[in-house]
Amino acid sequence: MIDLLVAGGGPAGLAAAIHAARAGMETVVVEPRGAPVDKACGEGIMPGGVTALAGLGVEVSGRELRGIRYVEGARRVEASFRHQAGLGVRRTELHAALHRRARELGVRIVPERAGEVRQHADGVTVGGRTARWLVAADGLHSPVCRSLGLDVAGGARPVRYGLRRHYRIRPWTDFVEVHWSRRGEAYVTPVGEELVGVALLGHGRGGGYEERMAAFPALAHLLSGVPAGAVRGAGPLRRRTRRKVAGRVLLVGDAAGYVDALTGEGIALALATAGAAVHCLTAGRPDAYEAAWYRLTRRHRVLTECLVRACEHPRAAGLIVPAACRLPRLFSAAVHALQ
Repeated sequence: MIDLLVAGGGPAGLAAAIHAARAGMETVVVEPRGAPVDKACGEGIMPGGVTALAGLGVEVSGRELRGIRYVEGARRVEASFRHQAGLGVRRTELHAALHRRARELGVRIVPERAGEVRQHADGVTVGGRTARWLVAADGLHSPVCRSLGLDVAGGARPVRYGLRRHYRIRPWTDFVEVHWSRRGEAYVTPVGEELVGVALLGHGRGGGYEERMAAFPALAHLLSGVPAGAVRGAGPLRRRTRRKVAGRVLLVGDAAGYVDALTGEGIALALATAGAAVHCLTAGRPDAYEAAWYRLTRRHRVLTECLVRACEHPRAAGLIVPAACRLPRLFSAAVHALQ
């Protein structure tokens, strides 16, 4: 019997595996996709996430980010990070770096899908593998979470999706820019010396990338004719779960719950919750992870929920940037709270 089995080899799962290996736990990650894995992602890492990566011994190259800027037409307001820069980095670069670090520490990564989960008194069996504990880090639409009956069906709230594309252009800023319109948001992140990622967020599946980009005419004009990569999509973005701990299974990253990509904290929260889960296991207090998860994600959930609710109403969405411009100290406080 191994100590820890991790379902999912994305950032959350690999971070959990690294923490476990450093704590002396024999760890196996099951992930059917080969490294590096790409997916629709804003690719901006908040300062807390940069600190977490350094703490894991993970070295990753990217583009330094000084803060967050909101843009709507001629209006703009920005807030710089206070103590440390963020990082814009291709998802494939981040995944490859985490994968290397896990392998360096002796983590076994096997090309398998997590099968049926069966729990017993002193362990959990997934497929043909048995471990003392299972960390489910298998993403936004977690099969493990669903198989355990922990997912909560979506309500009547509008559903949001995201589309991401890269453009071969020199970044014009070292801020993450969030462009606002009444139809959605465009999340612009510098990720290289000649590369910018643009993630479009909004309600519903309708409309392709170019149709959604038309809601941001200034940005569309700037990127017109610029070589662009393939479009990747993600969603529905919201995920709710009944619990984060079920017997010998702990949910981390997006599998544990997710509000929206708007505030750009997905990677930072994935790393933080992975570390908290392993800490609770090594301390012999797995049930403490439930409270730890809520404590770590509280500010993100509250602030992101407020923004997403405003985005559901076109008039309210049109007030976000003007309000931030009139109250720059409040905007800065919100950005600092998410660091």
